[in-house]
Amino acid sequence: MYVLLAGLNHRTAPVEVREKLAFSAPVMEKAYQYLRHSADIEGAVILATCNRTEVYATTRDIAKGIIVLNRFLEEFSGFSHSELKGYLYQPTCYDAISHLFRVSSGLDSMILGEAQILAQVKDAYQTAMDQAASDGVLNALFQKAIFVGKKIRTETGIDQHPVSVSYAAVELARQHFDTLEDKTVLVVGAGEMSELATRYLMLNGVKSVIVSNRSYDRAQMMAESLGGRAVRFDQLPEEMLEADIVISCTAANHYVIRTDNCGEQLSTRQGREIIIIDIAVPRDVDPLLGNIPGVHIFDIDDLHSVVDENHLQRQRAAHQAEQIIALELDKFHEWLAGLYVVPVITSLKQKAEAVKEQELRKAFNRLGKVSEHDRKVIVSMAQNIISHLLHDPIVSLKEMAVKDEGHQCAEITKKLFKLQVNMEEQANEQVKIGNQG
Repeated sequence: MYVLLAGLNHRTAPVEVREKLAFSAPVMEKAYQYLRHSADIEGAVILATCNRTEVYATTRDIAKGIIVLNRFLEEFSGFSHSELKGYLYQPTCYDAISHLFRVSSGLDSMILGEAQILAQVKDAYQTAMDQAASDGVLNALFQKAIFVGKKIRTETGIDQHPVSVSYAAVELARQHFDTLEDKTVLVVGAGEMSELATRYLMLNGVKSVIVSNRSYDRAQMMAESLGGRAVRFDQLPEEMLEADIVISCTAANHYVIRTDNCGEQLSTRQGREIIIIDIAVPRDVDPLLGNIPGVHIFDIDDLHSVVDENHLQRQRAAHQAEQIIALELDKFHEWLAGLYVVPVITSLKQKAEAVKEQELRKAFNRLGKVSEHDRKVIVSMAQNIISHLLHDPIVSLKEMAVKDEGHQCAEITKKLFKLQVNMEEQANEQVKIGNQG
C-alpha cells in the first residue's frame, strides 16, 4: 500500500486556478463518489481550503494511482493535464506524509503557524469518514497528523505570537493595560482594518465600542455589527474624554486627530492613559499629541515592528516544530513499514505451513502405515526445513521494515511467493498505533 498526494496551494497556483478546485458540499460528494469507484484507489481524503486543494490517497500501484488522481483533478477543475501540471505537487509515500504533518502544524500556511488549518484538516478527515472514503492507512495518517498539529501548538506556542497588523494593535493595547475587560474603544473610520482590530479587542474583553466616521450611515452600520454605538464625526473630540483605546484608519490625506481639535480634551484627562493606534497611511494622528501626559501614540511602523518580532518568534517555534515532526515521522514510518512487512511475513508463514501439510499428506499416503515415532521424525524434519528456509528472509524483512525501502521489499516478497495479503485489514487492526505519541 502506498500513500499518494496530488495538490496545489497558494505558493504554486494563483487564485484563478485554485478557485476552479473549490469543492462545495454537493461537488465534494460527487468527488468522493468518483474516487470510491476507482479500482486503483483504496482510500482518499480531500483537503480543500481557500489556499489549497490536496487529495491524499492510498493505492497498491503508484503509477496507476497517480493517473487516477490526475484525471480526477482534470475532471473537477476543467483544466487539461498540461494546464494543471505546472501548478501541481505530487510527492509519494514518505514525502506525502511529511507534507501533511507540516500542513496540520501550520508550517505550510500563508501565515506561519496559523491555527485554522488544524480544524480544516480535522473537518476534511471527518468528511472522508462520512463519505466512507478513508481506509485504515489514511485513518492512522490523519489521526497522527492531527495529533502532531496539536502537539506542536502546545509545545512550541507557534500560534501564540500574532503576525497581523490588527492583532498587533491588540497586543500593544494589552501591553499598556493589565486587562481590557473594563476598557472602551473608539473606532475612527469604518474600514476593514479598523473593524478587524476592534473585533480582536472585543474578543479580549473590551466593554464598549464607539464608532465615528465621516459617513454617519456607515458608522451606524459598523456600530450595529459590533454591538456598539455610532457618533457623528464632529463629536469625536468629546469621545476622547472617556475612550481608553482609539483605533484610527481613515482615507484622509491629513491628520484628523490633531492638537487643535482634540488636544484640549486629551489634556483634560489629566494623565489618565489612552492608547491611540494609527493604522492609516498617510497618518491620521498628529504625533505632537504624544507630548500630552498619558497619551501613547503608535503608528503603522510600530505595529510592523511588533509583527516582525512575532514573526521571528514563530520562525523559532517553526524550527522546534520541524524537530518534533522529524521524530513523529520516524514513529509513523516505523508503524507503516511494519504494516507492510508484518502481514507479508504472516502470509509467507501460512503459505509455507500449507505447503508442508500438503506434502506431508502426500508422503504418508505413499508410505502407508508408519510408526508414531517415524511419523514424528518426518513431521519434525519437514518443519525444520521450512523454518530454516524462512529464517533469513523473515529476519531480513524485519530489518528492512524500519528503513525507507521496507515496503518495496515487502512488495517484492509478495510477488516472488505469489502471496495474498490483506493490508487493509491489518491497517484497521493497528490504526490506534498511528495515534500514539
